[in-house]
Amino acid sequence: ERCRRYDRTVAGPKSRPNDADVGDCLAAIPERRRHDALRIDELMREATGEEPVIWGTSIVGYGGVDVSDPGRGARSWPVIGFAARKAEFVLYLHAELEPERFDSLGPHRRGVGCLYLKTLDAIDEVALRGLLDRSVELTRM
Repeated sequence: ERCRRYDRTVAGPKSRPNDADVGDCLAAIPERRRHDALRIDELMREATGEEPVIWGTSIVGYGGVDVSDPGRGARSWPVIGFAARKAEFVLYLHAELEPERFDSLGPHRRGVGCLYLKTLDAIDEVALRGLLDRSVELTRM
């Protein structure tokens, strides 16, 4: 159990906000990665002006927006968020970020709406801030 186990007896999507303590969740991240998690938390708070909430079992989300999900209808999702997975951090961003915004970021990989980072050590923080700010802007349009 990372932060809070999802109650499978409750119908509906697994990734929804809950009352798990964000501080406890961040403290549960292994020490060698906790500094990066706290920095990502700080950057996302600045980008959104929102306090974080745990979504599902381990996503730290900032703000909320209703999105249309083909085949599932409308659902809520964080404006931006992240999860500290075993091997890397997953940052949940707007799926339509311009590809050139990633050019100066540093070592990363991408999926649709996801940015995967192993560590912040080699990441250009100015480029990361730009991605977060642009993602928030696109989501709130």
